[in-house]
Order: sequence, then C-alpha cells, then structure tokens
Amino acid sequence: MTTGEKLAFLRKKKGITQEQLSEQVGVSRQSVSRWEMDAAFPETDKLIKLSRLFECSIDFLLNNGPQQSVKGEEGLSVKDCYEFIRECGYFFLATAVHNQPSLRPFGMIYAKDDTMFIVTDQRKKVYSELKRNSCIAIASYNQNIHKWIRICGEAGEDCSSQLKQELMNIYPNLKRAYQNEEEMYLAIFKLRIDDFSIM
Repeated sequence: MTTGEKLAFLRKKKGITQEQLSEQVGVSRQSVSRWEMDAAFPETDKLIKLSRLFECSIDFLLNNGPQQSVKGEEGLSVKDCYEFIRECGYFFLATAVHNQPSLRPFGMIYAKDDTMFIVTDQRKKVYSELKRNSCIAIASYNQNIHKWIRICGEAGEDCSSQLKQELMNIYPNLKRAYQNEEEMYLAIFKLRIDDFSIM
C-alpha cells in the first residue's frame, strides 16, 4: 500500500471525513485529498500528527515494503505491534497447560521481517509450558495513550544461531547472562500471530 492508500484506509476505519481529518491535522480538505491520491506528501509535523491520530508508527505510513503491509483489522503490521509493546516496556505472556492458564510478565521481544520472537530460558517453567502447548496470548498496556494490545497465536522454538547473535547484540544483558556453556539454555520462540487488537 502507498502512503496515500494507508491514509485513506485509516481515515475510513476511524469513521471520519477528509474535512474532519483536515481540521484535526490543521490543513485544508484539498491537502488531505491530494495526500490520499499520492499527488502530494504530508510534511514531517503533519506525519507526526497523523501517526498519533491513527495510533500507528510514522514508519508504517512511509514504508511501502512488504513487511509493512496491513495485517490486522486495526490496519497495523507486526512491526507496529512490536513497536507498541516496546514503548510499553513490558508485556504479559499467557500460556495454557492442562486447561489451566498461566500468566507472567515478560520483557524480551524482537521483530524481524514481519515476524515476532520472544526470549526465555530452557530452565524456566514457561519453556516447558510452551513446548507442551504452543498456544499463547500476549497483552501490553500503553500508559501514554491508555490502550491495550492483545495478540493471540502460537509459539514455536527457533534455534537459529544467527538470530541468537542478533538478540544478544540488541539485549547486552543476554550476552552477559549467556556466556560459554550458559548459551545452550537460551531459548527463542517464533510467534505465528493469528489475531491481534488494540483496545
């Protein structure tokens, strides 16, 4: 989708007219029309306003690459979900074993090529729970915009050494914690997202 197509999609999803959007952003209705037809491009300050209004990243609005395609009913990509969670600083992971839910706070999450990953340790209870039942739910609350994100899907272990190295570079505390023989306990799970929503 082009930037103009995304703006038109998000505006209609929000249920507002071009004129209402123009008033909220501080431009003429004709400017909004030109943006949506890709005949003009919003200035930086307008992009910031648009990303706040539509609750998506500026990167989502600008990037026409395949990883930025619209994925969920909220008009957001996996990368947008990842950025939402990272802004929150933490998330909750729910697993289910023997029909009993288990919920715990989590912190390490990563997105690459429109795929999300979570990190844990093979010695932790959550690891055995994920191996027994791959169905998971993730939830996180953004205090700045007072909204929750909820993601449902399945988690499968990913043993790629390249991915481990990338994560250790992003999270230096992983590199410190998993040195030498300890590295064998580092566990990364790739998430297959079935559904997500922001409320």
